[in-house]
Amino acid sequence: MSIFTGAGVAIVTPMKANGEINYDKLAELLDYQINNSTDAIVICGTTGESATMTEKEHIEAIRFTADYVKKRVPVVAGTGSNCTKTAVELSKEAQAAGVDGCLVVTPYYNKATQKGLIEHYTAVARSIDLPIIMYNVPSRTGCNIQPETAVKLAREVDNIVAIKAATGNLSQESKTMMLAEGCLDMYSGEDGLIVPLMSIGAKGVISVLSNVAPKQTHDICAEFFAGNIEKSRQLQFEALELVDALFSEVNPIPVKTALNLMGMEVGPLRMPLCEMEEANLNKLKTALKNYGLIK
Repeated sequence: MSIFTGAGVAIVTPMKANGEINYDKLAELLDYQINNSTDAIVICGTTGESATMTEKEHIEAIRFTADYVKKRVPVVAGTGSNCTKTAVELSKEAQAAGVDGCLVVTPYYNKATQKGLIEHYTAVARSIDLPIIMYNVPSRTGCNIQPETAVKLAREVDNIVAIKAATGNLSQESKTMMLAEGCLDMYSGEDGLIVPLMSIGAKGVISVLSNVAPKQTHDICAEFFAGNIEKSRQLQFEALELVDALFSEVNPIPVKTALNLMGMEVGPLRMPLCEMEEANLNKLKTALKNYGLIK
C-alpha cells in the first residue's frame, strides 16, 4: 500500500522578493533532496505555505514538481482544503499532473464531525484513482480523525491507504495501528517522533527536518528498517535539538529561515507569516551549528 517507505520531505516553496514562486530555486531544491537520498517529495503541504497559494499557483507548483522530478522518487501532492469541492478539484488536477499520490489534510476551521470526515474523504478519494494519505494535525485544523474513523475509511475506500499522524498522542496512534490490522499505513508527521512511530509500524516520516537534513532524516528511517534500531535511535536523539528549534515558531517560519542561513536562498515568507523573533532565531542558529549545518 505504501506510496513510499522512509523519509519524504514536506518541501518548502521558495519565493522571489516580490512574493512569486521561484521555480528555478524549486528545481534546485528538488535536485538537492533527491541527490541526498530523500525517499519522496511532498509538494504544496503546510510547510509549502499552500494555505497562502491561489488555486492556480497550487496547481502550477504541483505540475512543475511532477514534471521536473520525472519519477526519480514518488511525488505526493498536498490537495486538501476546508472545502470538499476544492479538495476534489485539486486532487483531479494533481492526478492529471502525474503525481503518485495525494496528501489530504482534514478540513480546517469547519471542525467536521467524524461522519463529516468520512463523507469528505470518501468524496475526494472516489474522484481520483490515486492513493490518498489522510493528514491528521489537530493542533492546526481543530479537527481530529479518530482511530475508528481512519480505519473505517481505509477498509471501505480502496485508495485511502495511509495516514500522516501529527497528533502528538502516541496512545491514539497506537490504537489506530492496532485497529487497522495492516489495512492502513502510517507516516509520522512529527520529526521528534519518527522512531517511536516506526516502532508501532509506521512506514517512515513526512518531514520538515528533511528540508535541511535530507540524508540524516533518510538514515533515521533506513537504519531502523535495516534492523539497526540503536543506530536509528541515536540519529533521532542527535536531531532533537534541531527539531525543537525548527518548531520554536509556527512552521514553516524556522525551516525557511534555516535554509536561508544555510545559503539556500529560498526567499521570504508569505504573510501572515513573518520573520522570527530574535531569541528563537538565536536558538535556531545554535542548533544548526551544533548539527554541523552552518559555521
